Amino acid sequence: MAINPAIDPHDPHKAHGGAGGPGYETRDVNVPALLKFAVSLAVILIVVSFGMKWTFGYYAKTQNLGPTVTPFENERTIPPVPRLQVAPQKEIHDYWESQQSIVNSYGWVDRQGGVVRIPVDRAMRLLLQRGLPARLPLNMKAPGGGEQKVEGGAQ
Repeated sequence: MAINPAIDPHDPHKAHGGAGGPGYETRDVNVPALLKFAVSLAVILIVVSFGMKWTFGYYAKTQNLGPTVTPFENERTIPPVPRLQVAPQKEIHDYWESQQSIVNSYGWVDRQGGVVRIPVDRAMRLLLQRGLPARLPLNMKAPGGGEQKVEGGAQ
């Protein structure tokens, strides 16, 4: 759509109303289009509300929900089997106790391989006494007599 150069809304000298323009929109609102929109919106709302009323009436007749449950009813309905957790707090506490007994006790992990389990606090004390294993510097002889070779290190 081309802009008429004689009437430019961005140029105050060429706008409707002469130099500077009147300062407001000079066209009126399209009343028939506005009324058509309002009537069509009202018709749509009425049709939707009757449709909802019919739908709720249909489901009220076809679906029986049973008697209403009051919040004062004290009967506890138990779900069908299998019931997965009857007392989850007790079960998690029992699990925690079993894990603590494993972490804080001595035992065999692999008897044939000679692997044992020791308590965590004892393992930490042993680690502090003996220290962590560390790499030997480059080109230094390992305790076995051979030279340690490290590839890809800084030159």
